[in-house]
Amino acid sequence: GVIVFSSSIDEHIKHLEEVFKLLTKAGFKLKRKKCEFFQEKLDYLGYIVSEQGITPNLKKLESIINYHAPKNTKELSSFLGLASYYRKFIRVFADKAHP
Repeated sequence: GVIVFSSSIDEHIKHLEEVFKLLTKAGFKLKRKKCEFFQEKLDYLGYIVSEQGITPNLKKLESIINYHAPKNTKELSSFLGLASYYRKFIRVFADKAHP
């Protein structure tokens, strides 16, 4: 996917024109029904991206919140792998995850 971020609508239109030219020059074609333009918020790879910044998608966090208590090291490793996806939002994650 291609994501284009701009600070203003005028700037966004210019950025889109540049992207369209580059894609056309490279031989790519876009399908209008797969495109979304002028979005103020985007759900992308488990994160919400907006003008306020990047935050975890709360719906995706439910799987971590509702994860059963690990009963062995394999389950603990699985949980830590899942939780580490959002490590930048967890203060001192490495200290908390360290045995």
